[in-house]
Amino acid sequence: MKIKLRNKTGMIKERKVGFSWTTLLFGFFPALFRGDWKWAIIIFLVSILTSGASNFVFCFIYNRLHINDLLSQGYGPATKKSQSILISKGFIAENYAANAAG
Repeated sequence: MKIKLRNKTGMIKERKVGFSWTTLLFGFFPALFRGDWKWAIIIFLVSILTSGASNFVFCFIYNRLHINDLLSQGYGPATKKSQSILISKGFIAENYAANAAG
């Protein structure tokens, strides 16, 4: 399932929620191509230390880490559907819309 996130300047990013097949198969490259330098470097270094075994862990958590980073950078749900997915997956609280409006 995918969500759309928008920042204050109107830039929209579409991201997948849940398991990351691309991280499992390609390691740090998906983070690198998204411009997520922090996690690309972390995944790369940990992958070297674990001979690639860490990719099995990161494929379960990377999308969550990336979405949390985007939310902390000022992105928010661009659609009601995205908002309900973010609430149901525990990214934001149910009173997010009230707080965002006020």
